[in-house]
Amino acid sequence: MNRLMVNALNVGIAAALAVGLSACNRSADATQGAQAANDAQPAAAQQPAGPQYAKVVSVTPVRSTTSAPHEVCHDEVVNHAAPPKDQHNIAGTAIGAVAGGLLGHMVGGGKGKTLATVAGAVGGGYAGNRIENAHHQPQVTQTVERRCSTVSNSSSKIVGYDVQYVYNGVTRTTRMDHDPGDRVQVQEGVTAVSDAR
Repeated sequence: MNRLMVNALNVGIAAALAVGLSACNRSADATQGAQAANDAQPAAAQQPAGPQYAKVVSVTPVRSTTSAPHEVCHDEVVNHAAPPKDQHNIAGTAIGAVAGGLLGHMVGGGKGKTLATVAGAVGGGYAGNRIENAHHQPQVTQTVERRCSTVSNSSSKIVGYDVQYVYNGVTRTTRMDHDPGDRVQVQEGVTAVSDAR
């Protein structure tokens, strides 16, 4: 019976050794297979350690324009010419007629005297009218008037920058709050995060 137990024990130990050795081989094969798979990947697919940068192709400023209309006023001197009080030159005509009549009365004699008086009065009236008309000075008055107009002031400011960059052969565009320079740092998922001149 002892011999039977010894043989069973030997068979059990041999089976345990075989199972353990097989598990070790499988573990070593899996590790070697994973290492071989990593070695088989192309170098471009592996991400380098440390910060990654993309080349900036163009930077376009984005502007916002605002328009603010406001009223501008200034004072202006305006001249006003008033018509003369005696627009028909009655005083000049009357004085001329009297003077012409007196002169005509002195020149003639008899019926010619009356005719000369009438002709002198008509000629003197006409001359007096023309003389007074030439000496009329219009009455000029000045007033200050306020003139206003609406002026529109527009201003433009930069509110951001549209940045076009190339990363791993792919061109992308993002909006940034500053001009990044000639390259931008990118994060996983290809998002531009900062400038790196």
